[in-house]
This record gives sequence, structure tokens and C-alpha cells, in this order.
Amino acid sequence: MKFSLEWLKYFLDTDASVADIAAALNRIGHEVEGIEDPAEKLEGFRVAKVLTAAKHPDADKLQVLTVDTGEGDPLQVVCGAPNARAGMKGVLGLPGAVVPANGMELRKSAIRGVESNGMMCSVRELELGEEHDGIIELPEDAPVGQTFAEYHDASPIFDVAITPNRPDCMGVQGIARDLAAAGLGTYKPIDIPVLEGEGACPVEIRTDDPEGCPAFYGRIIRGVDNTKPSPEWMQRRLIAAGQRPISALVDATNYLMLAFGRPAHVYDLAKLSGAVVARRAKNGETVEALNEKTYTLDDKMTVIADDNGVHDIAGIMGGEHSGATEGTTDVLLEIAYFDPERIGVTGRKLGLASDARTRFERGVDPEFLDDGLALLTDLIVKTCGGTPTEVVRAGEPPAKPRKVEFDPSLTRRLGGVDVDEEEQSRILDRLGFLNRKVLDSNLREVAVPPRRHDIEGPADLVEEVVRIHGIDEVESTPLPRRPGVALPTATPLQQAERKLRRAAAARGLNEAITWSFLPTAEAEHFADGAQLWVLDNPISEDMKAMRPSLIPGLLSAAKRNADRGSDGARLFEIGRRYFRGANGASDEKPTLGVVLSGEKTARGWSNGKGAKFDAYDAKAEAVALLEAAGAPVGNLMVMGEAGEQFHPGQSATLRLGPKNVLARFGALHPNTLKAFDIDGSVVAVEIFLDAIPAKKGGGGFARATYAPPALQDVTRDFAFLVPAELPAGDLVKAVRGADKKAIVDARVFDVFAGQGVPEGHKSVAVEVVLRPGEKTFTDEEIKAISDKIVANAAKQGAELRG
Repeated sequence: MKFSLEWLKYFLDTDASVADIAAALNRIGHEVEGIEDPAEKLEGFRVAKVLTAAKHPDADKLQVLTVDTGEGDPLQVVCGAPNARAGMKGVLGLPGAVVPANGMELRKSAIRGVESNGMMCSVRELELGEEHDGIIELPEDAPVGQTFAEYHDASPIFDVAITPNRPDCMGVQGIARDLAAAGLGTYKPIDIPVLEGEGACPVEIRTDDPEGCPAFYGRIIRGVDNTKPSPEWMQRRLIAAGQRPISALVDATNYLMLAFGRPAHVYDLAKLSGAVVARRAKNGETVEALNEKTYTLDDKMTVIADDNGVHDIAGIMGGEHSGATEGTTDVLLEIAYFDPERIGVTGRKLGLASDARTRFERGVDPEFLDDGLALLTDLIVKTCGGTPTEVVRAGEPPAKPRKVEFDPSLTRRLGGVDVDEEEQSRILDRLGFLNRKVLDSNLREVAVPPRRHDIEGPADLVEEVVRIHGIDEVESTPLPRRPGVALPTATPLQQAERKLRRAAAARGLNEAITWSFLPTAEAEHFADGAQLWVLDNPISEDMKAMRPSLIPGLLSAAKRNADRGSDGARLFEIGRRYFRGANGASDEKPTLGVVLSGEKTARGWSNGKGAKFDAYDAKAEAVALLEAAGAPVGNLMVMGEAGEQFHPGQSATLRLGPKNVLARFGALHPNTLKAFDIDGSVVAVEIFLDAIPAKKGGGGFARATYAPPALQDVTRDFAFLVPAELPAGDLVKAVRGADKKAIVDARVFDVFAGQGVPEGHKSVAVEVVLRPGEKTFTDEEIKAISDKIVANAAKQGAELRG
């Protein structure tokens, strides 16, 4: 829910800052999801007076204005608005200002040969409404030269998430009441206008569905004028809440809902026939709602109807054909209480969501019918004129206050915080709970206001006290460990393996569990000269040697899948490699292996024969899994010597320094595939978990965290001419190292050799992502970073392409 600070102060007398209000809202359970300052959008716009207006020499529909900005000499502005004239005051956007509606930056320019120093703005261009036929006309007393943000009272806007159990706070009034209870100001009750009305309401209003609609109140207002817009103050508050002003009548109902959490509806009386009734729908009845969609109803749904049919899906959305228009002169106001459960069921069946449904299905204040109708009537009469009739009250709302016996000592026992008994009483009073001490007892009898549907017993009152007193005052107490419950025993390596399993599965890999024993020939093929453990008395010759690598087992699994018709395999395994160490000791190496075979993407009309896995796919898996394991992937070096099992031109190792090999990856050598009787290409990855350095501080394994950047990234592309033999990774590493603080990513997106590129060279295009810190980059800062990038690339023999 959105609301402006100015709107909040209508209900709350406070001098608290925006930051203090946001902190208090979070503290009492209303999470602030964002704060917007509209004044930032209006920067560069100011109140100005048109001194002269003359016809443009080369355009019939343009005028040349002389505009007083309150500073220095008047400015010349070309304007096409039909209402622009000498003597009027409006809003001038100066060169450098950005128009909120379209993001256009205003500049000094020539329009049909005449210099223009900015733009006189319309309501729509400043996102203050929908009017765009002319420029904004300000009152005569508007101070020339004042910033428009200050003149317009562009108040900060809060975006607050209201939990489903607090429908009483789905209006600005409820938010103000909670903040006042938290000590952030004084709550200002609203004076309810007394409007007796002239004469009885000529339309019969009744409820034939007392379960779905226990209470239905209404009255008629004759002689309204809906052609004029709603007041500027109302439009300003509605726009702050994210509502588009529509018409004076509709805006009044929206204002009542957003200010007081009370939905209501206005019908064009001329479009109604006979009695207006809240009843059950008939199976198969239809209604065209205000969203211009037609809905089929059933007899479990409550509707508002007249003799001709349904006009309103009760509590959710009104009908299209009975809504108020500019030609409406007589209206019927409807304000009712609908059963929350019925509203929820109906909304889910129809798949129809609305602001009204959100409030009704959570439970509105059943006591607010008369007050809400009086406020709505007053808003309409003051805005549109007209004469109201007397009120018709059909049914009775369930507004009986509930009483709860409350023992203040519960706050300590359930909430874990000591709050003085009198302070608890004051908190409940400020929240609107009437409480009194029961004689000869420590208990208090608390009367719960009907608007608080969430209060059912003493524990809920404890929550209210603790919430307002301060949840941060509750001491953190660890839960006791019962005797016999084992302490955590997982080692850092075991925790790492669990995390890697989840990361690999999340990347679409299937976990395999293969034997730790291999045929001797296969083991020797992957031994790389190491001494193998060979069993003297194996179960079979195929399980004689302990595996020096996880890849052979995964290759056998991939082959079995292929022999049974599988198009491909994406397998991984976490296990141990076994070697004979010094003096015959066993040496076990924790390892993660990956094998990708067959089709990466199936053939189709857009990609022909499909695509096979290649060394780049293997590298992507290796880097992603190393990052999940907490390895510093930004510092990795790509080097050769992946092993004779891999294709020499399509494989590499990932290292931290020249000797510490963390992983090897690439396409397997044809001889390896032949040894395993596998057709087609296969790529593999092997990550050596024991080689990954432990996190400093003893944690061993990095815990993933995410903090979104405060400012938007900036992307710049560079194209370099580099020697053909230079690995692209070396160029990317040089680019990254140009400014480690500002550069957060760099990647190659194009490599080209051919016409236009000197022989022995290639063109490598690199995308660089820059992330600002506390403020956005200036052009000079971006140029300085770009110069560093070009200079670092030059050290690798790269030259920026012209």
C-alpha cells in the first residue's frame, strides 16, 4: 500500500522525519518496501510567468513566449499549447530537466528556426494526471521562481506491505493510528459530517442474502456535476497511492477506500430499474465488470442487482453498464458489509482481483458504514454538488465488540519482555482497546474494537503490547538443548559436498553413484603415472583397481544410457579418488566429476541438427560449481595440461597460481572415447575439492549471500585487435584488472577474423559491466575507467579498434 507523507499527516500530528517514520513502521510490523521522493522527478521545474505570447513566424500552431523565471533575464520558450497566453502562470522545465512522463532531457534548441530555452509543461508530462490539452495553469498567487516540487508539496511516498491479518491498516487512517500508538505523534480523529438528507430515498434498498451481505446502506444524491475533475489535493493523494484519477465521483470512492480502508460504490441512478438488492446470483447469470470482461456467476456468489439483472459482483467489482459517466446527474451510493469468506471464494472462482476484494476478504470495519457513507456523501457534495436523501439501512452489521480477559503478566511469559502494567494499559488504549481492571483481580477486561478481526484471545493482546513496546526489546534466548540430542557433526568438507550436490542438481545435472572399482586398463588410462591400489582378490576382473578418477565410472554410465536409446547424459558424482601414498599409505582425494554427452539441444526447425556439448560447456560447469564451492573464481588462471585423457586443443585446467590445480575440463580425447567404446563427442569436468582453499576465518565454506546493488549497472563494449594466438581469457583478465572496484564483470561476446582484420590478428569484443558505488558515474569517471581498460589491454598486445 502506498501513501504520501502529506496524506499521513492528515491523520497524524508528527514532526518525525521520513527515516524515523520508516523505522517505526518496520518496528511495529508494517514492512516498508520502498520510499519514493517525487521531488526528485520534478527537479529542474519551477513556477514561471508568461510575460508575452506572440505567433511563431513559421508555424501556425506555435507561439513564442517570453517567460519570467524569477531569476535574471526572461527566457524565450516556444510552446504549442492552445491555452498559453500572456499573464498566466505555469510550470517551466529548464534545460537539463528530465520530463517524468517520457524521460526526455530538455535542452536549449531551435524549433522552426526560433530558439527555445525549455518547455512549458502539461499535467500529463509531469505525471500529475491525464490532462494534456494544454499547459498547467497555476493560481495568480503562485510565487514566480519557486521550485515546482516545493510549490506542489511533492511529499515523499511510502510503500508499505500490510500483512493479511491487519485489514484495519489497509487505509492511511489505520497506519496513523498504529504510529501514534508507537509514540510517533498524536492521532487526529476525523470529524464525521452530519448530513441528514432531504426526503426519503425513493429507491428500495434491501439485502436478501443476510449471510453474504449482513448490512447494505445507501442513499441517493440528485443534481451532481461529474464533468469537473476532483480537487487537486485529492488527485495528488490518489496519484501518490498509485491510483489514476478518473472522475470526481469515482475518485471520491477511491479516496474513501485508500484513506479509511472502506470500499464503496457509486451507481448511475438513471441506469437502475426497480429495487436495488443484495442477493445470491443465479446459476449462469452473467455480468460485464468494470474491467470490460464478462463473468459467469453461480448461486454461491453474492451480487448487487436490480429488476433488470446483476450490476455488481458484491465486494469485488462493479458493473460496466451502471457506472457513473460525465453525463451522470443522479447517483445511488452503496456501502455494505460483505462476508469475508464469501468474497474470498467468489474472487478465487472468478479469478478476479481488486483493491475492494483485498480489503473485504480480510475484513473491513463493520462499524464504519454510517461514518463511511457520511464521509463519501460529504466528499461528493463538496466536489460535485447535489442534494442527498436520507439514508436507507438494510440489515445490521456484525459490530458487537468482543471482550477478552487479559492478564498483564502474560506479556513476560509469552513475549519475553518486561512491560510495566500501566504502560501495557496505555498501549492498549492508544490502539483503541477499551480496558479496565477487574476488581479484586490482576485481570483486565479488554473490549476489542470490531475493526480488529485478528484479536481472538490474550495471546493476541500480548503481541500488540510487544509490537508497540518494541520487538527489538525482546531478548534473544537460545532454545535449550535437551539431553541426548546430538551436537552437529558434519565437517566443513561434508557441508561443502552437500552444497555442491544442490548446486549441480540446480544446474540440471543428474547425480550418479558408481563403483569405486574399475577394470585395471581403465584405471591405468586415468592414473597419470600415479601408483594404483590393485586388489589381490577382487570380486571380478572388472572391479580390480580402485579408481584414480571419477570420469571412467561416469563414462560407463553414459554409455549404458546411450545403449538404451538416451539422447544424452548430464551426470555428476561426488566421491573419492584413491592412490597409494608414501610408504603404502592410502591417499583419498575428495572429487566432483561431471560428464556431458550426446545432444545439448534437440534438433528443430530453428537450429537444424541441434547442438552438441563442447569445451565451453564444460568450462561453464566447472566455473559455476567452483563458485558454489566458495572458490575465488575471479582469480582463476586458465592453463593447459589437462591430461592425456583430454583433447589437447579443447581442454584446460583452472588454477590458483601455476601449481594449485582446482579443476580440469574439456573434450575427451578420441583415444579415450575409443577405449570406452563411445561414439560421438563427450566433455568432462573434474574438480579437486581438497585443492579449494578454505575460507579465511575458519569457516571453510563460503555462505552465499545476496545484496542487490543500490544503483543501476553501466555497460560498455570494447573491440580489440589482438594477436591470433592470445587467449581471450587473458584479455578478459586484463580488462577486469583495470579497475577492480568499478568493474564487476567482463565477458567476450564476439570473436572475428577475416576481411578488415590484419593477418595474424583477430577482433575480440568484450562487454564490461561497471557498478557505481554511492553515486552514479560521471562521464569523466567512465572515460577514466575506459582509458585504464585500454591501457591494461595494450599490455597483452591488444589495440582498440577504430
